[in-house]
Amino acid sequence: MKKVVYIIIFNLSIFLLLMIGIQNSSERSKVKFIIFETVSLPVSFIIGMCFISGSLSASLLKIEIDTKNE
Repeated sequence: MKKVVYIIIFNLSIFLLLMIGIQNSSERSKVKFIIFETVSLPVSFIIGMCFISGSLSASLLKIEIDTKNE
């Protein structure tokens, strides 16, 4: 449980830094899915959210694998 709390705090701190960092971002883009597309978002926000979601999911997956091995 302690590891999960550290992972969540780490990713939330990266998210807050991301919000501060995109204040001056002027380049915007849309993310296109199969049927629909999102509103115009700053490119740095899209890249940052991809990094944060990958970090969070990989960390939680590693914890899951470690608990199964024990």
